[in-house]
This record gives sequence, C-alpha cells and structure tokens, in this order.
Amino acid sequence: MNQEIDEETKKEYFELLRFESVGADPVKLRDCVSCAVWLKKRLERDGFRVELLSPEIKDGKAAPPIVFAERAGDEGASTALFYGHYDVQPPDPLGEWLTPPFEPTEKDGRVYCRGAQDDKGQFFAFLCGMRDFLAKPGPKPAIKIVLEGQEESGSEALSEMAPGLRRRLAADVLLVCDTSAAADMRPAIVAGLRGVSHFTMRLTGASRDLHSGEYGGLAPNAAQEMSALVASLHAPDGSIAVDGFRRGLEPPHPEEEKLAESFSPSVADYEAEIGCKPSGGERALSPAKRLSFEPTIEINGIHSGYGGPGAKTVIPREAVAKISMRLVPGQIPAIAFDTVKRHLEARVPEGMSLVFEDFTPGAAGFRLPVSSPLFRLAAHVLGEMDSRDPVFMWEGASIPVVSVLREASGAAPLIVGWGQPDDRIHSPNESYSFAQFAKAREWAAAILSAL
Repeated sequence: MNQEIDEETKKEYFELLRFESVGADPVKLRDCVSCAVWLKKRLERDGFRVELLSPEIKDGKAAPPIVFAERAGDEGASTALFYGHYDVQPPDPLGEWLTPPFEPTEKDGRVYCRGAQDDKGQFFAFLCGMRDFLAKPGPKPAIKIVLEGQEESGSEALSEMAPGLRRRLAADVLLVCDTSAAADMRPAIVAGLRGVSHFTMRLTGASRDLHSGEYGGLAPNAAQEMSALVASLHAPDGSIAVDGFRRGLEPPHPEEEKLAESFSPSVADYEAEIGCKPSGGERALSPAKRLSFEPTIEINGIHSGYGGPGAKTVIPREAVAKISMRLVPGQIPAIAFDTVKRHLEARVPEGMSLVFEDFTPGAAGFRLPVSSPLFRLAAHVLGEMDSRDPVFMWEGASIPVVSVLREASGAAPLIVGWGQPDDRIHSPNESYSFAQFAKAREWAAAILSAL
C-alpha cells in the first residue's frame, strides 16, 4: 500500500482543512457554508447530483447546511449511504498549539491541523477511495452521501430532518469512517456506539460578586456550591450516584464482553497513552467494560470566579458547568437527563437558583450482532487488506446521528475508521498520518467493490 498521497489529493485535502468550520460557533457559520459549497463542487466533479439542504432557522440562528449527494448504480445493485461531518471542534486552548490550528502543517509523515483526522481527514480519504473505485470498470452500487456540519454539537438539524427524508436516504448499508482502528493500525469493526447527551447548568446566588472579607461566611459561594453539586453525581467508588439513571440499561452479551476484553489495551497501555492511571468511572469494573458498556456522566468544564494572575478575593455570584452523558443501549436520553436534573435540583443550596440550558438529547446508544452477514463481508475485505484478522470494538465515543440515520434509511451500519491515539482529536495539535489516510482510502475502494 502506498502510504503517500499524490499532490493533487494533498492540495484538495489542505483546502478542506483550511475552512474554520466550527459548527457549534454561530460566528463560524460563513466558514461552514463555504466548506459545504466546496464539498458540493468536489462531489459534482465525481458525477454526483448534489444539494445543500438548509435546516429551518430557529431562534434567529441558522444551522450549517447539510450536503446530500447521490449517484445511480447499476440496475438491481445495492445502495450504500455514506455519512461524515465537516464541522470540527473549536481549536481552544490556542496557546497549546505548536502550529496554526487551521493551517495544515506536514511533519514526520503527519498533517497537523484541526480536523486533520476528526472527521475531515477520515471522510475525505473515504471520498478519495470512492473516486478511485468509480474510475475503474465494473458494476457499481448506488451511492448516497450525507455530510453535515453539526456532529460535534449534537447533529440537531440532521436529526430533525432525517425522518422526513426516509425515501431519499433509503439504503442497504450505512458506511461511516469516523472511529479508530485497534492498536498498531489493526483493522477494527465497531459493533456498538454509546449515545451522548449534554447540557449546561447555571447556579446563581448573590446579585453581584462580593468582597470575601465583608461577606465571607455569610453569602453562598457559587463556585464552592457548584463543586459540591457536581461531586454529588458520583459515589466514592466512581459509580454514578443518580437514582434511576441506569433505568432500562441492557447489559452486554457474554460473547461481547469476552471480545471486548480480549482486545482491550492494558492498564499500563492506557497510562502511557493518557499520562495517568485510568482511574475514572466505577473502578471495580475493568477498563474494557467501563469504556465499552457502561454509561457516564462527565464534567466537561466548570467556570466561576477569578482565574487570572495574582489574587482577587471575591465570592463568585455565579458558576456554570458543562456536562455530558454517554449512554448505552436501553437508556432513553430524555429520561436519563430528567433523573440527573431531579438529582441536582434536590440539592440546590438555600438562597440559590439553578437553571438548565442548551440540553441536547442526542441519541441512544446501540449494539449490533457480531454474526451479521455484513460484518462477515467486512471482515473478509479487511482480512484482504491486512493479514491480521480484524477485531470487534464497542466504542466509548459517540456519533449520535448514526442511530437516527439507521432508523431513517433502514440501512445496516458498518463503522470502520482508522484513528489512533496519537491523533489527539478534540485536543490541541490534532493530526493524521498519510499512512492512515491511505488505509481509509483503500478501505473505501475495497468495501464499495465488495458491495
């Protein structure tokens, strides 16, 4: 396999990366629209009919457009639906980037840029492999493509529009290239994903920040009380302490647990990867079970008071916390959120008010049978690409809209990606290697040929 990419492909890849398409930031809407227009033109050159779907404007805010493309196949051929997202995470904290976050930089066989892997690098490599496949003679399946600009913030627009697009989305297989391979780039088939929901909560006390000498020991401290609220979500052993949160949870099959444990990195591997022991979550459970089959409540950020140089002796009037929940099959996002909301409301200190904002229900998690014919086909194709048999993984991460697209299209999901820990997605200095790009490109051509 050629682990380099040709100059024309590299030029297009770098053009795509330069769009500052942070879909969650309304200020970057113009960048998202420009990125979608670029993708439309790119797909039209490959013979696709392409439309930019504009979601309904809500609360005066427009969402990034959805790129929908389709290309007819041979009569009686199967239909493949490919999903990806062109939005990226914010580049913050900017001070930790070693190179400009939206200027692709090559170093040691890798490209450093926000979105270099997640998901621009992965989906663009797949599109390149699709182009390679279409250029060769032979039978072709029908191909549909959906590229959205809100995956990193909940896929609200696509989730709302998908049920009304059932006929247009109808397919036999749903292809996604937005996950990781196993260690050392061993191919992996994702047999399940956790769902995700997130929200913001705002705790307010006094009408203004107060002098800690004049009011210390008298006025409620929003930073202190918010810390106590979020700490109450977990028991000392790391388990979730919210009554009813696990309601409906479907435990994994013993075969799934066995497969997950057999390919799970060791505790030492995790420590080397993240720089500390994997001590989060319910510590009595193995890392594989915690990551693959257990729900979570995570504090993504707490903001309150003064954080600048020196001291400022104040009692903060307000504190804000960003919280996300990873959900497993059987959990209903709205019910899970309701249990957390009730838990927190019951613990609001006297004299303070708690408000919930920006709740995004996302979608439920799912697991797929490892014995399915589609997985057998994928395992055969991946075995041709790599002499090591592919592994099955149950990703702790989430692509919430996959569940929505699965329902709307009637397609069986086939999720194969080529990420690695070194890519540092969602962090400063995100990157993607040319070797990984080449694998994703090869996989696209191979699976489309097999279909």
